[in-house]
Formats: sequence, structure tokens, C-alpha cells
Amino acid sequence: MSRIPYLLIILSFLSIQFVQAQTSFDLWVVDTEGKGSSLKLLAETAKSLTNRPEYDNQPNFINDSELVFSAADNQGNHDIILYSFRTGNFTNLSKTSDRSEYSPTLTDCKQYISAVVVEPDGKQRLWLYPINQEPAELLYDDIAPVGYYDWYDNKAAMFVLGEPNKLVYAWGKGNVEVIANNIDRSVKKRPRTAEITFLDRNELKESPEGNLVPIKTYDLKKKKINAMGNSLPGSQDLIWIDKNHLLMAKGNEVFIKSATGSEWNSIGKITSSTHKNITRMAYSLELNKLVIVMQRN
Repeated sequence: MSRIPYLLIILSFLSIQFVQAQTSFDLWVVDTEGKGSSLKLLAETAKSLTNRPEYDNQPNFINDSELVFSAADNQGNHDIILYSFRTGNFTNLSKTSDRSEYSPTLTDCKQYISAVVVEPDGKQRLWLYPINQEPAELLYDDIAPVGYYDWYDNKAAMFVLGEPNKLVYAWGKGNVEVIANNIDRSVKKRPRTAEITFLDRNELKESPEGNLVPIKTYDLKKKKINAMGNSLPGSQDLIWIDKNHLLMAKGNEVFIKSATGSEWNSIGKITSSTHKNITRMAYSLELNKLVIVMQRN
């Protein structure tokens, strides 16, 4: 790959992040009932968790009562914020004026909050923020630009931007396995397995409702790719609520699909005059709550 196109790709990705950061998103929370295929939203309980013109996005539960997410200040800088459902308090886990943190989550070892960091020179790499508030550490100095990721066995599976975008797994220094090329932005570990889930754009199909993108998993132990049907038409963001069930959303409605099934079934719709278009989500079985990201009108 020539140097100039590669730089253009990076600049394009960073500009997309910047545009997204200028769009107002809020976190909402809604109670749920049931488990697995019986999960339903109690739509009447839906309420905003954040409510401000800046960017609040990319939520992840780190334990049974706390959530982390990426939030922009009024200068457009993004930090990691922790919210406690037990106390109702928000706490800054990072406050960095020279860089922005995205997609925070808890590492497998539970000693760090990881994040994709846009560094002062524009590099976009994976960093670790110790939960004891010690200085942050760069994890993979030779893997960039990282967009999205998840963890298995204390190592990261990462969406790396390029021509094409690729999914890689870092077994160790200098030992990076390319799992797939031309993927969408969702990278999620399937609970209680060695599988990494991704959306394979190589077999994308168009439909009147939006693109259908095959959902696939890669088993890091068996070195095998499995197919799990198609995405919800026109949607990019998925999460597992347990080993056997996936959630995606379209508009203000949330849908569920079993790992072995092909049909997406609605579990509820959020009514709002101020917000629309659910994208990212985070689910807590312990709290019976679903946190969703919605765009301000």
C-alpha cells in the first residue's frame, strides 16, 4: 500500500470520529423482564441517563452496578466516565486535555479500563487505564489505527482501519493474526466461548429495508469461522445478552435473534419526542436494565 492512500484512510477515519463527536448522543436506560428469548423491554420505564448537547456514547457495564462510557466536554475532548447505578453518581476516570478516549470497557483481568485513544499526534491505539488511577499504559504500540475491539484471554481482537478494514487478534508481540477483511464496526466476544463476533461485508446483500450483513464468529481455539445469519437490515451495532442471543436496534425499536435462528423479533420500542435512532447498547442481567444510545433530534 502506498503511503499517501494510507494517510488518507487515517485522516478519513479520524474525520468520521470528529463528525460523530459533534453529533449529540445521550444514554437512556430502560428496565427489562425475562431472560434469553423471553427478554422484553418495559418501555414505559425508559428515561434519559444523560441529557446534554455533547456526545455521550459507547456504554459498557464493568460489573453488576457500574457503567463506563465515552463523553465529550464542551471543548470536544472525550473522557472516560463511570456511572454507578447504586449511587447515581458520575465520575471521571480520565480527564485528558491532549487526547480523547473512546469505547471504554473492563479488561479480562479486571485491573484496567481499556480505551481506544486518539493521541496528540493523531495515532489511534489501544491504551489501558489502571483502576487504581496510576498512569495509563499503551498496550500495542505497533497496531493502529484501532477503531473497535473486545477481549479474549487478556488479549484484544481489534478492528483495524485499512484497505480493507480488518479484524486482527494479538496473540503476542509480533504475532498478530488477521481473522477477516472488510468487516463492519461491531467486534464482540461471544459470552462463555472463545469466539469473536463480527459483521462480514464481503457477503453483503441489499434489501429495501437496508443492507443485510452476515454475522460470523471466529473460534480462536478451533481456528474456525461460523455463520450466524444476517444482521438486522440497515443496522451495524450488535451485542450478546448471553451465549445464545443477540440484540440489534433500528429506529427506536430493539430486536432479538437466537444464535442459530434467522428471524429478528421485536422486544419493545422506545417512544420519545426528543431522541431517535438507537445504536449502541449495553445489557445488565443483574440489574435487568438495557442502556441504549440515542441521537438527539
